[in-house]
Amino acid sequence: MTLNCKGTLIDLTTPKVMGVLNITPDSFFDGGKYKNEVDILRQVEKMLFDGAAFIDVGAYSSKPGALHVSEEEELKRIVPVINLLIQNFPEIIISTDTFRSKVALETVGNGAAIINDISGGNLDAEMFTTVAQLKVPYILMHMLGTPQNMQKNPVYKDVIAEIISFFAAKINQLHQLNLSDIVIDMGFGFGKTNAHNFEILKNLSLFKSLEAPILAGLSRKSMLYKTLDISAQEALNATTSANTIALLNGANILRVHDVKEAVEAVKIVAQIK
Repeated sequence: MTLNCKGTLIDLTTPKVMGVLNITPDSFFDGGKYKNEVDILRQVEKMLFDGAAFIDVGAYSSKPGALHVSEEEELKRIVPVINLLIQNFPEIIISTDTFRSKVALETVGNGAAIINDISGGNLDAEMFTTVAQLKVPYILMHMLGTPQNMQKNPVYKDVIAEIISFFAAKINQLHQLNLSDIVIDMGFGFGKTNAHNFEILKNLSLFKSLEAPILAGLSRKSMLYKTLDISAQEALNATTSANTIALLNGANILRVHDVKEAVEAVKIVAQIK
């Protein structure tokens, strides 16, 4: 199981860690933390040193109820950061966290190697054809609704069956466009109740039937900190616990704010796999 990232083949037989770099003022955990070049470079250097295989750069906050940001503003935020990272870390593999095809096009043109779309192509009709033309790996996430309304009242008859069905249809569409490097992300917390989130985590191995690498994005999410009645800042231990369950159930990529601890979880789980 490999991903072709601009000619570099990443082997996912051993799970990999994706470090999160939010350059938004209002992200739920680290909003406004990385505003200048020094802070950004210091954080990315730390994540790469700690063992991140990918850095996921996002300029549009997708937390529940987040403010909508224009395409122009998203591009203004993200393109200079991609250029900065490529200049300072020439070997870096950057994933762009966007649901907009124009942002995908511009950032890949500036050196990004992966597109991570929270909407699974549902918020921009051009996204699938764009990533197919760009020939970059595509992270296909499941979300019910939009970031503005997804947590209002998410309802499923059978959450696992419905998400598998969603992925099967989308993967088929992408295959018809000759895009084969597809990663699936269940979208923990994106249009799901806590009960839905834990049911998905428990049954993560069922998604293996789709024959695509699985990304688990559990880092410091409300499903963890609300369950424990703590804050996102206090949820590192809970994150490691959830990441360990995800790895045992077949996750190939962990998307996290804390790279060192996730890499340690991968190493520990590898001892019993």
